[in-house]
Amino acid sequence: MSEPRFAVVGHPNKGKSSIVATLAADDQVRVAPTPGTTTRSREFPMSVDGQTLYTLIDTPGFQRARRAWDWMKQRQTSADQHAQVVRDFIAEQERADHYPDEVELLRPLMEPDKPAGILYVVDGSVPYGPEYEAEMEILRWAGRPSLALINPIGQADHVDAWRAALGQYFKIVRVFNAVTAEFDKRLELLRAFGQLQDDWRGPLEQAVRALDADRTRRRRESARELAALLAEALTLTAEKKLGPDADAKPYREELLEKFKGELRRRERRCRDAVEAIYDHHGLDRQESDDEYESLKEDLFSEKTWAEFGLTRRNLAALGAVSGGVAGAMGTHWVDVVTGGATLGGATAAGGVLGAATGGVLGWMGGGKIAEFKVINRTLGGKLLQCGPVRNPNFPFVLFGRARLHHALVAGRTHAQRGTLEVAAASVPALDETQRAVLAKGFKAAAKAGNDREALGEAQVGLTEVIESILTGDEKRGQAQD
Repeated sequence: MSEPRFAVVGHPNKGKSSIVATLAADDQVRVAPTPGTTTRSREFPMSVDGQTLYTLIDTPGFQRARRAWDWMKQRQTSADQHAQVVRDFIAEQERADHYPDEVELLRPLMEPDKPAGILYVVDGSVPYGPEYEAEMEILRWAGRPSLALINPIGQADHVDAWRAALGQYFKIVRVFNAVTAEFDKRLELLRAFGQLQDDWRGPLEQAVRALDADRTRRRRESARELAALLAEALTLTAEKKLGPDADAKPYREELLEKFKGELRRRERRCRDAVEAIYDHHGLDRQESDDEYESLKEDLFSEKTWAEFGLTRRNLAALGAVSGGVAGAMGTHWVDVVTGGATLGGATAAGGVLGAATGGVLGWMGGGKIAEFKVINRTLGGKLLQCGPVRNPNFPFVLFGRARLHHALVAGRTHAQRGTLEVAAASVPALDETQRAVLAKGFKAAAKAGNDREALGEAQVGLTEVIESILTGDEKRGQAQD
């Protein structure tokens, strides 16, 4: 038997296309607030690894349901002939073209070789009215396995009334918000579909298992992207060639901006990759200086460091378990070189941890992303180098931002078409074990430098702990839903 097929039907502008987009995980489904956006039935298969697990059919809304129902009642015979009356309606009205929307939405239900089940969608934020009964009677006459979905487009003020009415026509009634539904809610709905017809139960349980495994794969791939971003950021340098007698100082600000710009570019590239992993293509990220509108801050701002960086207590705790915070990040982190003169480890650590300068960035070290050094070149001239990152707090800031972005993308349904933004988003604080393991991974990546093999090993370790953190984030999100 072919995969289960479901036609999503109902009144215009009740979220049918949003249901299809979410359950098919397809952002190519046309979703718009204007009634009549969908004018032709269109199939959207849900596939994993090239195997179609089920197919959703987006259909136009009922436009002349009462008149169509009157047509059918005039030809009423016994109940066993109701489905044939619906077929006769399709055949006759295809030629007459008096009911194009009704014909288009009913056709998938009555196909001889692969008839679709019915997903009837209503809006739980509007009152129930008898005008919907003509639609439900027509669908009942079609004789196909059916389920009703109450999709609260606005406030769910009328859900109880809808439950009472729909329960008289449909075997299963569920409340399902297509825009906000968490991943586990989507799987629950698929299991409900399996209750409609015995021979659908097996394929849909297989679909649930496959989608769950696919979700795990996407988290793992995202964790790899985040680990790669962190490893790249911790080994990044920007350089400028200078003449043998040139003064390096005038070029420092320009080189620092180049260095910071490259960090931003790599962060954007990571975000693009994570969005592609979850099949969100061409997503509009509302950013202010490369940051989400809700944050209103750049990667190097004081607010961002306060939101995603470690607290003074966190830093002290890392120091306790690692023999000093700076030590935890390795000597590579505190061998700060300025103009060829190496500063002592104590001075460098004080620059990172000291509170004397005042403000958040004073004790977090936000003002010291990286230092400069001048290298004499063998063939003459000098090389002014900015980086790599010297701040033990910076990778935690970068990871916090990446973790928030992942949570937003992973939790976003394909029915959401607005700009990606956060009203009051945050991610849970890392526990001591997570901070310590991440610090160890950051140290390994920073120490690896240009050693590809060592850097690859550090990325593997970072990937494992990041995947664990992302999995915990998703489980907490599902528990709160």
